[in-house]
Amino acid sequence: MSADLDARTFEARWHSLLSGRSGTLENQSCVECVGCRGCSGCTFCRDSERLVRSHFCAGCSLCSDCSHCRNSQRLIGCQHCLECDNCSHSSYLVRCVAVTGSSYCFGCVGLSGMDFALLNQRLSREEYFTITRRLMRELSL
Repeated sequence: MSADLDARTFEARWHSLLSGRSGTLENQSCVECVGCRGCSGCTFCRDSERLVRSHFCAGCSLCSDCSHCRNSQRLIGCQHCLECDNCSHSSYLVRCVAVTGSSYCFGCVGLSGMDFALLNQRLSREEYFTITRRLMRELSL
């Protein structure tokens, strides 16, 4: 890289990189993935895009270090999440957004470190499973 790189040249090269970004959709070091694009180091995923070191995920995009997630995006270090967005280091989330360090949450937004919650309200373990089992059926999830 040249030390005399000016702002105009930088902008031109940066825009060139952005426009070519979608062209690099080959999987790298993936095993038994089907219908995936632009993934790296994944195993047994399907119909996903730009996953990194994720396993058994389906219909996900832009996730890293996840396993068994479905129809989710922008997850980091999550397991068994369904229809979630922008969550990290959590497990068994359903339709959650921006949840961190939590487990067994359903329809929660912006929580951190909470378990067994429905719409951001903490429940007993028994209440949680009774209500969410019915909701899963009614919502066809």
